[in-house]
Amino acid sequence: MKTFTKFGVQIPEILLPKNIDLKTWSVIACDQYTQDKDYWKKAEETAGSAPSTLNLIYPEVYLNESDKDERIGKIQKTMKEYLSDGIFNSEEEAVYIERKTEYGRTRKGLVIAVDLEKYEWKPESKAFIRATEATVPERIPPRMKIRTGAALELPHIMLLANDAEDALVGGAGKIAKEAEPIYSGELMHSSGSISGWRVSGEKAEKAIEAALEKLAKNGTDKDGNTFLFAVGDGNHSLATAKAVWDEHKKTLGEGERENSPVRFALVEIVNIYDTGLTFEPIHRVIFNQDADKLMAFVKESLGGETRQFGSEEEWASFVGDKGAKGARYGFFANGKWSVLETSITDLAIAALQPVLDKYLDENSKDKKNDIDYIHGTEDVVKLGKQPNAISILLPPIAKDSFFQTINGRGPLPRKSFSMGEASEKRFYVEARKLF
Repeated sequence: MKTFTKFGVQIPEILLPKNIDLKTWSVIACDQYTQDKDYWKKAEETAGSAPSTLNLIYPEVYLNESDKDERIGKIQKTMKEYLSDGIFNSEEEAVYIERKTEYGRTRKGLVIAVDLEKYEWKPESKAFIRATEATVPERIPPRMKIRTGAALELPHIMLLANDAEDALVGGAGKIAKEAEPIYSGELMHSSGSISGWRVSGEKAEKAIEAALEKLAKNGTDKDGNTFLFAVGDGNHSLATAKAVWDEHKKTLGEGERENSPVRFALVEIVNIYDTGLTFEPIHRVIFNQDADKLMAFVKESLGGETRQFGSEEEWASFVGDKGAKGARYGFFANGKWSVLETSITDLAIAALQPVLDKYLDENSKDKKNDIDYIHGTEDVVKLGKQPNAISILLPPIAKDSFFQTINGRGPLPRKSFSMGEASEKRFYVEARKLF
């Protein structure tokens, strides 16, 4: 295995099933459709008795079921069976993928392994790989039970690279596509299609190393801290992998730690500037509060000037203007449309959420239920029409300030953004030996 130790990146030994039927083998990330058991029942029906990644993961919709230990045992048993039954081909490689979603967007990615010693989720972290949203420590131990002792890992973690030149993913892709794909096909439930190409050989390794060198140089601040990758999806899964490694390495000698498979995690790296990668803000609705008082508090905290609008269309268009020099916050309450126009250049939600938290701490009798997190303009406006509700429309996520904000402020507040729709999330295809 080729390891770029300086950057914490490894070209691993990836496992792919022989004679892939992607519609039965590949299923969506386990942390999707967590309120929709029907989705996962349909996935079971589609997979049937064929080998499937569905049998190797724990859909989080079932995390609170009473048969948790039984499920984990069955998953780990199936992993060993798939290995002993010779289901997989095994080679040392990375995989370049192109994923076309049901919305017609094509996202490019590089499946590769990263060193967990180079990752940290804690807010003050200056590690090479950092969390983008707040991590809930209580969510880690249940997930550790699934990973600890598992013979395989399958990645739904997506890391973002701040790569305006597209040297890493795009560069690897150009070399990989000199050959034919190693797999290609439609995904279940009309979720689009995916193709993968092997990334291996000296030419590819040199291109990857040169791209990593450039990214590291551009991502190093004046204090010498390098910010190489940001976690886009699967932050709690990566945090779990880190926790499992921290425990496992205590059982190893110094000489065994460097190349232990448990030290690494398989991920998909995506260029943040990829046109197929959409970033959607998650809007806020506040309930049971005085709208004028809340808006005055936000204005006093963030500064700026308030403007009034006569229609939803004008209001939403002004908030959504990608050419705005500062963050704009749209408020809709009591049938009135207003916008707070500020000079804030960080991501809008990074400045707003702490202000909302402070306001609710001081004014809410039930903070947990007095705020909701909403996708889409239509839904946030609909909720704002309810009595005693204040909708807050957030502007588009600015990709060019994303890394700057994380580097300066640390992880974003909870539920800050979504990378595409649910069906666009990563589907499992590749695997890697773990324990």
